[in-house]
Amino acid sequence: MKSPLVSALCGLALCLGSAQAEIVITLRPPIGIHERRPMRPSRQHVWIGGYHRWDGSAYSWQGGRWEQPPRPYAVWVAPRYIHRRDGYIYVEGHWR
Repeated sequence: MKSPLVSALCGLALCLGSAQAEIVITLRPPIGIHERRPMRPSRQHVWIGGYHRWDGSAYSWQGGRWEQPPRPYAVWVAPRYIHRRDGYIYVEGHWR
């Protein structure tokens, strides 16, 4: 049986590992690039569109790809930048 201290430390490590620092980008994201989609590998695949990724000093284009959803009826929520008074905040894409 685990001691309460070990359990508490494991829980703290999980909380700290999942926390993300909010990075404010002062440079406006570029306009998206229109991509040509390659042939769909199967009817189950969903297109994940490309986006401009901030690497700490500049934006770089991450091309789109076909991906199979992790579960039936999953919907892809595209990554986006949220504009605030002090700059832009990146919100990662995810399956919902």
